Amino acid sequence: MLSITKEQIAQLPPVEYDGKIHVVDTVSGVRDVVLYLSKCDIVGFDTETRPTFTKGKSHKVALLQLSTDDECFLIRLNKTGMPNVLRRFMEADKPLKVGLSVKDDFHSICKVCDEFTPGGYVELQEFVKRFDIGDMSLQKVYGIIFGKRISKAQRLSNWEADELTAAQQRYAAIDAWACLKIYRYLLAGCFDAETWKFEDFDFVNDKSEEGSEK
Repeated sequence: MLSITKEQIAQLPPVEYDGKIHVVDTVSGVRDVVLYLSKCDIVGFDTETRPTFTKGKSHKVALLQLSTDDECFLIRLNKTGMPNVLRRFMEADKPLKVGLSVKDDFHSICKVCDEFTPGGYVELQEFVKRFDIGDMSLQKVYGIIFGKRISKAQRLSNWEADELTAAQQRYAAIDAWACLKIYRYLLAGCFDAETWKFEDFDFVNDKSEEGSEK
């Protein structure tokens, strides 16, 4: 099974994301997003929760990211709650929703949505095994496939802040978008595990964006 080290990840150039990012913080905005995304065949998804550094204390999920190939919607659940229209979308078989470590996301959503029954999901941690990829983190899986480094510098930032910074928005969008990109790439048969070599990638010396894995 293919694997990549933290040291190797640090040598890779940072991922580039040129898609549009939409921050959604109203229920009416959520309805518009669901109407738009319901026409898609597949979307990438992820969630973010404000970290806690106090033992025994936890926070509810603050952000739900839903991404197409070229734009990402950041739904601020700490402001909108989980409207029924969004719950139904997340429970529907279509569109297919692709994420990584989805059980953790489901667990977080269940805390803000009673009787939530997820439907139509792909767990990338299981899917990538078909292609001899042994790593489980998004950062490493993306690095193995595309030779680019996803920065995790914003992972422990405050996702309940009044306004999300540009860095937070980009981080959140990339996480959901990367899940979709990985799935489409592998499904299309573009990845060849038998010929994969880390040495074939371009490297950089800048390690300023190194961060911990998801």
